[in-house]
Amino acid sequence: MRKIGYARVSTNEQHLDLQLQALAASGCKPIFTDHGMSGSNVDRPGLADALEEARPGDMLVVWRLDRLGRSLIDLISIINDLGKGGVEFRSLNEAIDTSTSGGRLTFHIMAAMAEFERSIISERTKAGMAAARSRGSLIGRRPAMTPDQILEATDAFMRDKVSIEDLAERYKVHPRTLVRGMKQGVLLPGDPGL
Repeated sequence: MRKIGYARVSTNEQHLDLQLQALAASGCKPIFTDHGMSGSNVDRPGLADALEEARPGDMLVVWRLDRLGRSLIDLISIINDLGKGGVEFRSLNEAIDTSTSGGRLTFHIMAAMAEFERSIISERTKAGMAAARSRGSLIGRRPAMTPDQILEATDAFMRDKVSIEDLAERYKVHPRTLVRGMKQGVLLPGDPGL
């Protein structure tokens, strides 16, 4: 089984030496790294390269779980994706190894905890939104354009023949946002060019 290592530190002041030594000692070759990258950063080139390098029958190895991802949900997602591709996973410090029955059990317990965490977050969010609504708070994003701006844009489009692209630039919105607002405000005859 080929072992592919992945090491990461969050700041440029930190060093990868300890992780690299541990990964090399466990037989990892090649080893991919991200230096000065937060675990919450979705664009980690070293991790992307490691995942791309991994083939069925390989194993991705990290020094500690938090080097792979910041949240339990993120970790479960990455490890599940590895498993679907036939790639095993091992964390040296936590002694999690999905190629063993004990490691798979630990992983499934982690996955159950992540699902429980997701459902609690969802329930709290729904309860908070219901409480806010009952107090009269508006939920969601503020509209990109006011009703007056939509009327002005519609008038400019229909009377002055100003293009949707020019109007979108004027109001600093995407053309689709402008068209959606205009359609809700008035029925555009034939919707030319939309």
